[in-house]
Amino acid sequence: MERRQFIRLLGGGVITAATVGSVSGCSSELPAAALVAWNGPGQPPAAGADPRHWLLAHAILAPHSHNLQSWLVDVRQPGLITLYCDRSRLLPETDPFSRQMMMSQGTFLELLDLAARQIGWRADIQLFPQGEFGPVAIDQRPTAVIRLQADASVRPDPLFQQVFKRRTNREAYAPTAPSAQAMAAIATSASAADTTVGFVGEAQAAALAQHRQIAMDAWRIEMETPRTVLESFHYLRIGPTEINQHRDGISINKPFVRAVTSLGLFDRTKAPEPGDSNIAAQIKEFNTKLATTPAFFWMTTQGNSRRTQVLAGRAYARAQLAATANGLSMHPLQQALQEYPEQAAPYAAIHQLVDAPVATHTVQMWARLGYAPPVGPAPRRGVEAHLIKA
Repeated sequence: MERRQFIRLLGGGVITAATVGSVSGCSSELPAAALVAWNGPGQPPAAGADPRHWLLAHAILAPHSHNLQSWLVDVRQPGLITLYCDRSRLLPETDPFSRQMMMSQGTFLELLDLAARQIGWRADIQLFPQGEFGPVAIDQRPTAVIRLQADASVRPDPLFQQVFKRRTNREAYAPTAPSAQAMAAIATSASAADTTVGFVGEAQAAALAQHRQIAMDAWRIEMETPRTVLESFHYLRIGPTEINQHRDGISINKPFVRAVTSLGLFDRTKAPEPGDSNIAAQIKEFNTKLATTPAFFWMTTQGNSRRTQVLAGRAYARAQLAATANGLSMHPLQQALQEYPEQAAPYAAIHQLVDAPVATHTVQMWARLGYAPPVGPAPRRGVEAHLIKA
């Protein structure tokens, strides 16, 4: 989601170029220590060795809403991996029913399965072994139990080669339309999980304009709703110290943002006032990106059970990896898919536009799709941070 430059200058503060230049280490690059997980776990485990840490080192690179990485893993029983959702890492305002969290559990499982296949292991995944969560809230029960077994018949999946290249690219996309071949590859990659996928591009000019407008409306609502903006503020990590400390959330290392934060001029505990000029600027900036987005991709499901949500997450992970393999970028637009009251109109509009009746179907994913300049990876906390110790 596009929430990387929330700036609010309290009391009309002015920041000079000299002040920005005084911030130590003025590079906008993220600190290398926060990106160590992207170096990979090294060589595959030797024959007969426990592969679980190696598999998990790939799974934690999966896409996750807000980059919260809400994965808890129990590996205390030999041969098993038990996956839980970390309920301290939820988004109660923008994801009130934890649908996005369940999809993010699915992306984790998909990358784990791809890693297992790569080294000749079968990952038998049992979803909700103690019962499925209800539709409103998730609880302490596990999302999945994964039983591992070496299996010479297992074949690697070509999508594994994209795991370390995958990025969520929030920048402006080139006006070039994705090729039909690339879109077909994306659709095929996601077809095994009971999802229906769709695309819209410049050949459908009227529909493309509607997609852009719904995205703009939903983005504005989220930016102007105090509690949803504050939820994003809570997960901002500004400057190398915060980024290294947390290695999650929304990382910002731009000198200007660091400067206003260090001077106490960006208060992340208070929502912007109505009509705030900086919020208006953020809306305008992202609207410009939306207005030139050449294509959109979506995934729908019949129903919206927890199992369906997890499978949709697995399908999205595959779709994004397939996009990466074809030189394309994806940027999820979850705002219009979120179930809080202020988004009711965009929610209904996108469901109607992609022929997914709200009474029976759910739009699980909606994303910008196109060609964009490369971006770096997001911070990751490392395998040890996800393990249940006792």
